[in-house]
Amino acid sequence: MAFYQFTKQQRIPAGIDEVWDFIKEPNNLNQITPPEMDFRVTGKSGNGLMYAGMIITYQVRPLLGISTQWVTEITHVEDKHYFVDEQRAGPYAFWHHQHRIEPISGGVLMTDIVSYIPPFGIIGAIANRLFIRSKLNSIFNFRKTALEKIFGCWKDTSVEG
Repeated sequence: MAFYQFTKQQRIPAGIDEVWDFIKEPNNLNQITPPEMDFRVTGKSGNGLMYAGMIITYQVRPLLGISTQWVTEITHVEDKHYFVDEQRAGPYAFWHHQHRIEPISGGVLMTDIVSYIPPFGIIGAIANRLFIRSKLNSIFNFRKTALEKIFGCWKDTSVEG
């Protein structure tokens, strides 16, 4: 079973409150996900406020236009610092995604750390090499551009993930 991890960073020229309020709301994910993935939140527990133990369900078309349900649990939350979502059911054998934000001069540094195991053992490892990793990179590249449209572009683009 192959384990993979990657990190993406982005500087955002906005305040920590504004960025946190956006990223903590699951319904905003469709704004920063490529449209061809047809990403939709289909349900979430609680009253909308993110909390550890929150279950969120999505409908998504990750590959070849095939629709699948994805269920994640928010396992850790530290207000205005980070949260972690972990897959409970969906396309991966394992998915752990840390969303971290920290104030920096002129804005916020957002760091995504994604740890995952593709499904199907060795076949999944081959699929990762052929297209899964590049698909994840394209999703995060789209997300970077979408966040720039929402919050503005950082003047110095030297931090890349």
